Amino acid sequence: MRTAAIFSHNMVLQREKPIRIWGDADSGEQICITLGDCSVSVIARNNRWLAILPPMSAAVGLTMTIRGAVDTITFTNIAIGEVWLCGGQSNMEFEIHSEQNGEALLQTLSPDCGVRFYYTPKQRIKDEQFEAIERNTCWTEASPKDSRAWSAVGLYFALQISKALDVTVGLIGCNWGGTSACAWIPRETLEEHPALYPYLEDYDAAMKGKTMQEHIREYDEYIVYQDAWNLRCGECCAKEPGCSWDRVLEVCGESRYPGPMGPKNEYRPGGLYETMLSRVCPYTLRGFLYYQGESDDHRPDTYALLLSALIGKWRSDWQDPALPFLNVQLPMFRYRHDPDYQHWCRIREAQADVYCTLKHTGLAVLADCGELDNIHPIEKKTVGERLALQALYEVYGIISQEDACAPMYRDHYVIGNTMILRIDNAAHGFVLHGEPAGFTLAGEDRCFYPAKAVLAEGQIRLTAAEVSTPCYARYAWSNFTTVHIYGKNGLPLMPFRTHRTDTV
Repeated sequence: MRTAAIFSHNMVLQREKPIRIWGDADSGEQICITLGDCSVSVIARNNRWLAILPPMSAAVGLTMTIRGAVDTITFTNIAIGEVWLCGGQSNMEFEIHSEQNGEALLQTLSPDCGVRFYYTPKQRIKDEQFEAIERNTCWTEASPKDSRAWSAVGLYFALQISKALDVTVGLIGCNWGGTSACAWIPRETLEEHPALYPYLEDYDAAMKGKTMQEHIREYDEYIVYQDAWNLRCGECCAKEPGCSWDRVLEVCGESRYPGPMGPKNEYRPGGLYETMLSRVCPYTLRGFLYYQGESDDHRPDTYALLLSALIGKWRSDWQDPALPFLNVQLPMFRYRHDPDYQHWCRIREAQADVYCTLKHTGLAVLADCGELDNIHPIEKKTVGERLALQALYEVYGIISQEDACAPMYRDHYVIGNTMILRIDNAAHGFVLHGEPAGFTLAGEDRCFYPAKAVLAEGQIRLTAAEVSTPCYARYAWSNFTTVHIYGKNGLPLMPFRTHRTDTV
C-alpha cells in the first residue's frame, strides 16, 4: 500500500474543500486515513484507492496516518491552507534564484513565511526510471537553500496571498519551458476540435516511417548533441556578451532545438498531460495559475480555442467546472533584429477573449512589462503580484474589481471624425506616464495612422488628421512597444484592436 507521490511530509492541503487522498493497494485491502480528529476508511478496487476527507479549516503542524493491511504511512508537519497549481512554460518555470531580486528575497525566506512548494518531476516519457524519479519528490518548506528552484512568479504570488489571508500557501509547480498548450491536454481533447487538428497532423507526420525504438534512439542522440551545444553557447555568450544569433551559430555550430518530434519529445501533443499533469490530479486545489502562449505564437488564430479547451479539460479532470483559472497575458517582446510580426498581439487578444468569455477566470495584464531581445524577462515580482490581485478579487472577494483589474476596451462609437472608445475599469480616469501615445486610426481603406488621444473618465477620444471617418482603432498593437496609460489603480491599459477584420 502506498500513496501517490505528491503526498509527503510538509504538504499543504486545501482548506474548506473536500480533500482527496489516493494511492495504490491490493484490491480489497482496507485503507484507513486519519488527519487530525478526522478518520475515513475505503476499500481498494482495481489496485487503486481514493479517500475523501471532509473540509477542514486552516491549520499547521498536523499529522496524517494511513494504515493498510500491513503497512502504515505517517506524514508530519502538514498544513491546511491554499493550494495553487503553477502551469505553463518557461516564464512560469523561471526560477527565483535567476529573478531580478531573487537572491535578496531568498535570504528572507524561512519555514515561517507561509509558502511551500511541490515540484512535479519533469519527465518526457514513462520509462523504467519514471517511477523512481517520481518517488524521489516531496513538498519543501521555504528556505534560502531549498527554495532556489521555485517558480519566481508562483513565489511572489504566494507571498501576497499568504500575507493577505494569513494562511499557508502551497504551490504545485507543473510546467516546462518551450511547451505549447497542446502538450498539456490529451490527444482526445484536441481531436474534439477540427481547428486544432494541425497540432496532431504535425505529430503524426513526424511519426511516420520509424519504429518507436528508432524515434527514442534519435531523440537520445539529440539530447547528447544539444547538451554539448548548450555548453558551447554559454561559453560563447560569456566571452562575447550581446553577440548576435548568427555569431552564436558561427562559433557553436547548428542548434538542433527543439529536437526531433516523436514519442520522447516533451513538446509532443498530450505528452506532458500524461507524464506530469495527470500525476498530480486530482489533488485538491483552490485554482490554477497559468503563464504560457509564447510557443503557440505560430498559430495565434486558434489559440483562444486551444486555451479554452485546456481550461475545460483541467476543470473536468478536477471535477469542478468553476475551478478558478488565472492567466498571464503575454508581456512585450521582440527579438531586436526581427520585424514586428504582430503575432504576440493576437495571442494577447486571444487571452483577453478567453478571459471575457469563460467564467471564473482572471487575467494579469503585463503591457508595461517585458524586455526587448529577452523572451524571459527577469523581473517577475510584477507578474506574481498582479496574479495575486486577480485572486484577491475573483477568488477570495476581499478587494474590488476597481482595484484588481486593468483598464480594457469595451466598445466604441463614432461622431464625425472622432472615435470614442469606452473603457472598462477606468471610471475614475487614467494616469499618464508620458504622452498618450500608441493609438492608431483607420478608415474604410484600413490604412492606419497615428491618432491623437484625449482621455476622460471611462473613455478615450481618438482623432487623426488623415482619417475623416474612423472605422478601426488599435492601441499598443505591437509585439514590443512602450505604454504610458494606466488606470488609477496602477494597472496598464490592455492592448486591443476594435475589429478582427482590420487588415487588408
